Amino acid sequence: MIQENPTTRPLTAITHAKVQIGMTETSRQLVAEELSRLLSDQYMLYTKLRNYHWNVLGMQFKALHDLFEEQYTLVATYVDNTAERIRMLGFFSPGSMEAFLGLGRLSETNHQHGDAIKMLNNLLTDQETLIRFLRTAVGLASDQGDEGTADFLTGLMEAYEKMAWMTRAHLG
Repeated sequence: MIQENPTTRPLTAITHAKVQIGMTETSRQLVAEELSRLLSDQYMLYTKLRNYHWNVLGMQFKALHDLFEEQYTLVATYVDNTAERIRMLGFFSPGSMEAFLGLGRLSETNHQHGDAIKMLNNLLTDQETLIRFLRTAVGLASDQGDEGTADFLTGLMEAYEKMAWMTRAHLG
């Protein structure tokens, strides 16, 4: 069983069934910890997108309201898939705001007073941060012999690249 660290709230191994998928528990744990950081960042991005969707103002209100909804809908699916990937590796997924805040790299923002440009810039920074993280995480998963997770992360990276492109296009 993995020991709990109060600052990062690491994963707890599932103990009722042994996971035998061709990876050591240590390798699975390293990958699951990386996925937990990703999950935390994705949940932060999801929360920002919801916040911005509700609070955006200005001439581009309708277009941005719709863009943010489209993106948070996608991210909600990515969050679920990431949490399930952690479970496939034999660990419990983090699922509380406290855990997400302790594990993630992205920071919270308020409603930005409805300022669409600030919102878009903030989202683009977060999306590009996720892309850079995913590039590194693909290598880590591959190094641990987890080609399934490496493939999963590559697909996410491509999805976030498209999302960042759409966000960037709104900035002109």
